[in-house]
Amino acid sequence: MEKKIVGIINKHTESQKRICKKYNSDFTQTDEKLFIGIATDLELEPINGLRHPEHGKMNGWYIWSGEWSNADDFFKPLCVEHLIEKKPDIIKYLGLGVGFRFLTDKKGYEDVWFDQNITELK
Repeated sequence: MEKKIVGIINKHTESQKRICKKYNSDFTQTDEKLFIGIATDLELEPINGLRHPEHGKMNGWYIWSGEWSNADDFFKPLCVEHLIEKKPDIIKYLGLGVGFRFLTDKKGYEDVWFDQNITELK
């Protein structure tokens, strides 16, 4: 199964590099062995994502849709493979570096920006 995940990640590398170039980010490969923090079912719009530094078993990505919550259990761990199955259209953002955020919807809206505050969180 691990080989399958690496193949899926590699399949999206070029689209990730294009997004990085478009938004002036270094390309940072997402470690497929670590988890992404996912909140909600990602069916609401817009979809938000931000990248913290890797920590523990988390690769630094936190993705949600709908209303934000400060609840301790807002985010649940999800492996990259399951995110690809659930929302393949957002995989292109996972190469963005630490401190980057994105906001997107099904109508084609896309906003990507760097947030220095994310890099300073502990």
